[in-house]
Amino acid sequence: MSVGTPTLEAAAKRAPDDIVEALRQQFGDAITCEQASLTGMPVLWVARDKLLKVMGYLRDLSDGFRMLFDLSCIDERLRSHRRGLPDADFTVFYHLLSINRNRDIMLKVGLAESDASLPSCTAVYVNANWYEREVWDMFGVEFRGHPRLARILMPPTWSGHPLRKDYPARATEFDPYTLTVAGQNTEQQALKFDPESWGMQRERDGSEFMFLNLGPNHPSAHGAFRLVLQLDGEEVIDCVPDIGYHHRGAEKMAERQSWHSFIPYTDRIDYTGGVMNNLPYVLAVEKLAGIQVPARVETIRVMMAELFRISSHLLFLGTYLQDLGAMTPVFFTFTDRQKAYEVIEGITGFRMHPAWYRIGGVMQDLPRGWDRLMQGFLDWMPARLREYEKAMMENAIVKERTKHIAAFTTDDALTWGVTGPNLRATGCDFDLRKKRPYSGYQNFDFEVPLGHNGDVFDRGQLRIDEMRQSLRIIQQCVNNMPAGDYKADHPLTTPPPRERMLQHIETLITHFLQVSWGPVLKSNESMQMIEATKGINSYYLTSDGNTMSYRTRIRTPSFPHLQQIPSLMRGGFVPDLIAHLGSIDFVMADVDR
Repeated sequence: MSVGTPTLEAAAKRAPDDIVEALRQQFGDAITCEQASLTGMPVLWVARDKLLKVMGYLRDLSDGFRMLFDLSCIDERLRSHRRGLPDADFTVFYHLLSINRNRDIMLKVGLAESDASLPSCTAVYVNANWYEREVWDMFGVEFRGHPRLARILMPPTWSGHPLRKDYPARATEFDPYTLTVAGQNTEQQALKFDPESWGMQRERDGSEFMFLNLGPNHPSAHGAFRLVLQLDGEEVIDCVPDIGYHHRGAEKMAERQSWHSFIPYTDRIDYTGGVMNNLPYVLAVEKLAGIQVPARVETIRVMMAELFRISSHLLFLGTYLQDLGAMTPVFFTFTDRQKAYEVIEGITGFRMHPAWYRIGGVMQDLPRGWDRLMQGFLDWMPARLREYEKAMMENAIVKERTKHIAAFTTDDALTWGVTGPNLRATGCDFDLRKKRPYSGYQNFDFEVPLGHNGDVFDRGQLRIDEMRQSLRIIQQCVNNMPAGDYKADHPLTTPPPRERMLQHIETLITHFLQVSWGPVLKSNESMQMIEATKGINSYYLTSDGNTMSYRTRIRTPSFPHLQQIPSLMRGGFVPDLIAHLGSIDFVMADVDR
């Protein structure tokens, strides 16, 4: 090769378009279409028989796309606006992420309803296991070669695939529910654990293993979460996470709610995150609508999101230490959360679930005296955080239970799709607020705390350090809150101010349509990722030119974090498992949606 001819790998490292060109040179007609979208990444349609080779190529590039960030499906059968895209009844998409390049790429494969099957990519990305099970569960797409293609969110006895467009969305569309004694026995029988079906042996060297259910109702399970443990004494030989007990069909609900009326549902995904859940959704909708919000709105959103980050981390810290056997910390952290909620309630009128962000702004302007209320909290917390470190993280027993326990590396984290504090605890400096600033985060001065060992201790200490940085960000919001309006002056945002509605007939008509019908957004696709309390949370929205989302994909951080548990805990001990569960910081609504 001549000096002036770049290698394909060198071409793939230069610019966003070069990765596409490199793929076209390498795979030719296997790249069937490049889709224009508002996702902020290349979106390529790939021939089914070349999918695994394309994925392997992208993964194995220098600084390649090591993380399978998301994998899901769209039922295209009722979609009206597809703008010359390849024919498909179902589209399976793969969102790949490169930490070193700070870039994403999305691959799509179109499937006919009569042949809805794909090769499993678990040999390329091991964390595809749960995602492929979810796609089969929700859409009925088969993945050939999957190690165990079984229901994951729905009960094993469930009939049908709920995210298909021909599946009912409302309870009134179903027959009345009845549960007979025989039906109850069937459901109970289906929940019995069969080790052989998971490739597990019942005994070794003549000694039987114990199979223990941890959960679904156990304090250390942090919600309705079940772990079936294969034990040899205290040693964890293997374990099987069982999720779905908290599944409420949030993505299905989005198909029958207007763009505005779905906002309160987002609060309940990570129910400790409050308005943090609103943020990726409204930002993704604003991309579809072409709305640019005022600087005051951006700053208010950042301030309230960081306040909820502190509230969530305080809940984590109390329960994390409680799992280690310390009872007192949870009372201290809940006292501080109460102070945070007093500020939240004073500003929004609500506590845990304000549903306060709006498309194009926030629900209302900051009330009189908000800055004094917030400053009181900012003055209170620093000494409390230092007290937590002295009394808890510097405690010899806590160190003994957490240092070098359940440790994993950055490579392990990327392999399993781990993000947020759990990734940064390994020493990986990747925080979207710095790497891909959104909502004005580029205007704030703060640091990204990092761990070193990726163990239970680092995951706990890191969140204390993150709370300090959140306080630093909020202080800048208090000191430098911009003047201006609390919503964008745009016809697709929240209803216009009442005084204007009473003066202009056009504004009155806009108000009426927004309330009774909701905004109509042009057909397109958008994506927004944010650094949420537990890791990266993203909303991938598909608009079909209607008042409702055609498809809302909610990618949550807790889902992959739980999938990693077996690989990390094999060969460990039950007390270490309990410590690790506490250090993950998950809630089951964030897992099950």
